[in-house]
Amino acid sequence: MATADVTVMGAGIFGLSVAYACAQRGARVRVIDPNGVAAGASGGLVGALAPHVPENWNAKKAFQFESLIMAEGFWAGVEALTGADVGYARTGRLQPLADERAVDLARARALSAAELWQGKAAWEVISAVEGTWVPPSPTGLVIRDTLSALIHPRNATRALADAVVALGGEVTHAGPAQGQVVWATGWDGCKEIGGNGVKGQAALLDYDAAGQPQLFADALHIIPHGNGTVAVGSTSERVFDDPSSTDEALDDVLERAFAAFPILADAPVIERWAGVRPRSRSRAPVLGHHPVRPGAFVANGGFKIGFGMAPKVGEVMADLLLDGRDTIPDDFRAAPG
Repeated sequence: MATADVTVMGAGIFGLSVAYACAQRGARVRVIDPNGVAAGASGGLVGALAPHVPENWNAKKAFQFESLIMAEGFWAGVEALTGADVGYARTGRLQPLADERAVDLARARALSAAELWQGKAAWEVISAVEGTWVPPSPTGLVIRDTLSALIHPRNATRALADAVVALGGEVTHAGPAQGQVVWATGWDGCKEIGGNGVKGQAALLDYDAAGQPQLFADALHIIPHGNGTVAVGSTSERVFDDPSSTDEALDDVLERAFAAFPILADAPVIERWAGVRPRSRSRAPVLGHHPVRPGAFVANGGFKIGFGMAPKVGEVMADLLLDGRDTIPDDFRAAPG
């Protein structure tokens, strides 16, 4: 590529989603990451594309909802270009309800979802029917939402990089930054704009529950991938010494997962993973003009919802970079200093 129209610094989920959206519109795109594709938090195991609760609606929740609705077409397009399996499946999610107060709150949220989710997905309280893939529930009831989906993060990020290349773009370890420059450099870049990194640990189990809904219990995500594995995660560690090591914190996650869902107790652990997720000061993604790099742009702060936000992030950043059209919610803009 002689000259790039857009250079993206960082080959994680946000950076590659921006590059992909720009390449789809005909821009010449270069992605630069010295550590390679999916080297940071985007190379994880869990892949829960789960919505915020349908209440107290705001710009962040509306943006996420639109992105989750876009996700099926977005990832189908990546698969069509590359022949890769990204592991996307909108199989929903089940959550146990601990007591009557939780049941009442869940039913109130079901009414909100009926309006806010525009009939495109449901949030409902149902009986926890006996079966092999139902979370134990003290009330005998669970929340089922049909908006939640799952994806294989590592495979999806690598496929997205291949899709950028298939559209004529370049993904490289080094090179000149040309054209519009977007910084999407994970937790290191997030620190530059006032955020930080939060370490997460997760594990992959050898257990085949493909096609089943994901589970959320005891603040844990239990994700049945389509390749015959189940991912369990994750921790949220604000203080850590080694960003890539796993330790007793992951052991605790596994113990809690086995207690919440005993059917997994004998499943072999086939991988342990740790990485650091970029968290902004507001916990929302940071998009738009870079606050400390004049003339540059930023797409960072995906934290725990980066994969769910990625399709919409790519769209609004391409609008800004290529058309000068700013549709970014005010809550997502970086504050100077």
